[in-house]
Amino acid sequence: MKFLMLVVADPDLTTDEEPVLTIEEWVQETAQSGVNLDGDRLRPPSDAKTVRRRNGKVSVTDGPFVETHEWIAGFDLLECDTIEQAIEVATRHPMATHGTIELRPFWPLELD
Repeated sequence: MKFLMLVVADPDLTTDEEPVLTIEEWVQETAQSGVNLDGDRLRPPSDAKTVRRRNGKVSVTDGPFVETHEWIAGFDLLECDTIEQAIEVATRHPMATHGTIELRPFWPLELD
């Protein structure tokens, strides 16, 4: 079962709690176990473009559409047997302590 793991930064969050692993340790652990299929950091929202098509017209604007303090800082593509396994993998990511991790199961298109 594939999951998209969104790594969400929250610059307003302050904590003294230390993460379970460093990001380097987490990447090594998940790569060696075969759970992490791909992943990377993302540039900040100031480098983003939002694209919309409305009534045949294309609009491209700077930055994210949503006004929020939190922003998607990275992603990982996980292959896990269960949602519980994906949750366990996510809890060990450093941003589980210093941000938020969002897990989304894939919903494959059933194309005929």
